[in-house]
Amino acid sequence: MLAAMAAFGVLASPSAWAQSPQERTTEFLGWNAAALDRVVDYAKSLGTDSLVIVTRGVIVRSLGDLQKPYTVHSVRKAFLSALVGQHLGPGARQIDFKATLESLGIDDEPGPLTPRQRQATVLHLIKSISAINHPAAAAGGQQRDLDRRLGRAENVPGSKWAYNNWDYNALTTIFEKRTGLTVAEAFKAGIADRIGLEDFTPTSVFYIHEPKLSQHRAAMFRMSARNMARFGELYLAKGEWQGQRILSAAWVDLITQDRVPTDDPGLRAGHGYLWWVPGRETGLPEGTFFALGLGFQAIFVVPAWNTVIVHQADTGPFLARAGAMMREQNIGFDAAIESLVLHCRDHVNAVSPFCRQDRFVLKREFERLIALIVEARNP
Repeated sequence: MLAAMAAFGVLASPSAWAQSPQERTTEFLGWNAAALDRVVDYAKSLGTDSLVIVTRGVIVRSLGDLQKPYTVHSVRKAFLSALVGQHLGPGARQIDFKATLESLGIDDEPGPLTPRQRQATVLHLIKSISAINHPAAAAGGQQRDLDRRLGRAENVPGSKWAYNNWDYNALTTIFEKRTGLTVAEAFKAGIADRIGLEDFTPTSVFYIHEPKLSQHRAAMFRMSARNMARFGELYLAKGEWQGQRILSAAWVDLITQDRVPTDDPGLRAGHGYLWWVPGRETGLPEGTFFALGLGFQAIFVVPAWNTVIVHQADTGPFLARAGAMMREQNIGFDAAIESLVLHCRDHVNAVSPFCRQDRFVLKREFERLIALIVEARNP
């Protein structure tokens, strides 16, 4: 525990958290120590590679190597959201929420957009309400849900919400075209260097491009747990870091104040500016929001607890095996994932090194982990 705190620099807190010895104790910070031990024990039984819970700048529990970067998958969207927030405005090199895809020269191929679809705005993209159902890079198994929510016919922009990688990838194109910066350049100069993300380099950002589906690329991130936690602390402090204004407080507030209901119960009940907002039934307090990626990479920001929670699971070995299955058996992504999950559910296979260390964290398991964290919080 002390080693983890030293490595973290007690998170280099963004604001003047009190740091007397008494105020660093688990109980003072509002947690039940024995219950937190149960959280860590449960995480060890999953495919979790790193877990850290930080309250008022102090690590109250951690698991794994907090300095090791992993691919964070769709957590990337929270990073993109921050960059858009930093460059919002009507200027020549800024992002205008009212601008339409048509006015920005945004289309796609193969499969061009319709004139109506090109009336979608930047605001529609960041709120996931463009209602454009178009193939996208790095979409994984989203198509079934997109078809359910949007159908295959043309929709009026702004009329329907759907978790839609096309929106986020087109937003990436717009960001880079308007600012003249790559996502890596903008994130390093605007965020990483300013809040001290020591594990971040320009090579931490890479692109997935699937030109047979779309011309718009997905800008992916590799990030360590301590850097993800520090990014979460920036939001906990309403965008201010050690006297610097990194994001406007109003931008941070939009996540929960202008969220869109998803009609899904539980953790993903709402969605706001590329962050998720949980439902009350989760036990997480009002005002909580979180970023989530494949394999349950996550950053939770819980203002009511002055807390940030980060969870990571290295999906590399699992996805490599899934990719091999797709090639060898000529099956789709969803089928390969399902096959491997079922393989590790079998009690004979469950004890294998792959299933103990590299299996996919299941939705119900992650929800149980969050429930245990909620139980560990003292009233």
